[in-house]
Formats: sequence, C-alpha cells, structure tokens
Amino acid sequence: MDMKLSDYAKKTGISYRTAWRWWKQGNLTGYQLPSGTIIITDDNHSKPDLIACIYARVSSAENKDNLDRQADRLKDYAVARGYKIYKVVKEVGSGLNDNRQQLAKILVDPNYNVLIVEHKDRLARFGTNYLEILLKELDKKLEVVNQSEDNQDELMSDLIAIITSFCSRIYGLRRSKRKTEKIIAELKDNGQ
Repeated sequence: MDMKLSDYAKKTGISYRTAWRWWKQGNLTGYQLPSGTIIITDDNHSKPDLIACIYARVSSAENKDNLDRQADRLKDYAVARGYKIYKVVKEVGSGLNDNRQQLAKILVDPNYNVLIVEHKDRLARFGTNYLEILLKELDKKLEVVNQSEDNQDELMSDLIAIITSFCSRIYGLRRSKRKTEKIIAELKDNGQ
C-alpha cells in the first residue's frame, strides 16, 4: 500500500523526522517524486529493527564482578525482547561523575536506537531526565529494566563523594582567595 512519508509516520506513531531519517538510512522501501514527496511502498518495514546499546556501570573497582553479571543480565533481557545488540559498554565510575568517557561516547553514537540500563541510577544519580530528553531528541529510547531502587551502600558512597567534592572545592576556594590576595599585594608593592 503506497502512502506519503508523513502519513506513514502518523500511522506508525513516529515523528516525521524519524521517518525521514529511516528513509535516508535505507530502512524504508519507496521512491521520491520529482516534487520531492517521498512515497513508502512496502508496509513490511513499518519499523526498523530495535538495535540496543547496553550500558552497565558500577561505582568502584571492588564491584567489577557485579559489572560483568549486570552486563550479562542486560544481554539476556535484550535477547528476550528481540533486540539486536550493537554494543555492550561497561564502566567503573561514580554515578555522580558527569565526565564518564564511555557514557559520553555512547550518547552520541548513531548506531543504536535503544539504550538499556538495569536501574536508572546506573545511568546517572542525578539528571537522568535530561539524558532521556537528549536521547529522545536523537530518536533513541532509554529502557530501564528494573524501576525499583534499593542500593543503600552505593548511595552512601555517593554521599561521601559529594561531601568530599564540596570540601575540596571549599579548601580550593580559600587557597585561591589567598593566592589572589598575594598577587594583588605584590602588584601594589611593585606599583609604588
């Protein structure tokens, strides 16, 4: 059944932009009229395969065994859901750290359309809603396998990390203030 790309997008419940991207990637069968209108001809490709990127994270190297088990559980989940697994990313780092290199790489990777994490806090302790908005804008979906949260030990280590970070910033600011005062005093001495 032939239909315009815009009609196809409405029928399948996706945005026009996503449908257009699928067309450009060759995931949809059809043709383009001289006017520029795209006509979709084959309804068998109503949605491309769901391609999953699995992200597993633990906060410290002590939990490295748990990291492997977490990744295995997520792989089993993805296979059970019928997803094609593109990549499995394992990272050791605090959920509070906003400079995790592995996470940054997969957020901008265009080769998957579903990001799977075991718990929301495996992605980040704070700001997961922002990451979800970013993924949605990139036509990707965040899938959290287990919505319940009960990781008191890890929460305590994250709280300690926050306190340590704030303390180091406070002491750093004091040191910086003394250094600035010293520079000003030297400038005054040299200026007179």
